[in-house]
Amino acid sequence: MTTSHDTSYGTPFDASHGAPEVIDRREGPYGEVVLRRHGGLLQIIANGCFLMDTSDGRSERRLVEAALGALDERPGPDVLIGGLGVGFSLAHAAAEPRWGRIAVVERERAIIDWHRSGPLAGLSSRALADPRTEIVEADLVAYVNETSDTYDALCLDIDNGPEWTVTEGNENLYSTAGLDACARVLRPGGVLAVWSARPSPDFSRTLRNAGFRRVRTEEIPVARGVPDVVHLAIGPG
Repeated sequence: MTTSHDTSYGTPFDASHGAPEVIDRREGPYGEVVLRRHGGLLQIIANGCFLMDTSDGRSERRLVEAALGALDERPGPDVLIGGLGVGFSLAHAAAEPRWGRIAVVERERAIIDWHRSGPLAGLSSRALADPRTEIVEADLVAYVNETSDTYDALCLDIDNGPEWTVTEGNENLYSTAGLDACARVLRPGGVLAVWSARPSPDFSRTLRNAGFRRVRTEEIPVARGVPDVVHLAIGPG
């Protein structure tokens, strides 16, 4: 993900590429989702808020790398990725043979379709064909509260950060109750990794109050603006 400031959909407008081209627009249970092309980039917009594009991906890749690096040497750890996005996190996880099961929870049917048979397939087709990969169409907040599955790592990238959520319901994920749900699906010694467009000291405190250990943040330099951040923590117990 990335954040931006634009008059139309919240993204910087580069006149050299002309106006963005809308490839698909869907109305779903959570509002409008748009896939558009701007120059050589594909961009995902939700309810007028720019979510992410195909320009870089270093933050999404680092989210997965940091989670794996924070784990112990257990064999074949299973990872849950919250948010399919443009597929950078999934593709990077599938390129790592050490991961076991790779589950991706995505609530927007449109985004899943764009990966399976649409313009984003070029980024994710190999990862989707990997037998370790499973796409779960569900709301992440509901999923972590309801699933009986457990994982060694949770890599969450569904918002612009704990303090800048895409929808109001997502705020619950970053509360003590939401972190309790995350802890419930983490195996002992498991890692929670949360992407953010900026550091959140309040979220770090909430993690500690929820019993998470070794709470830290890792900055990821970006092309412009303040660095992105990955919040990392080891589950309680």
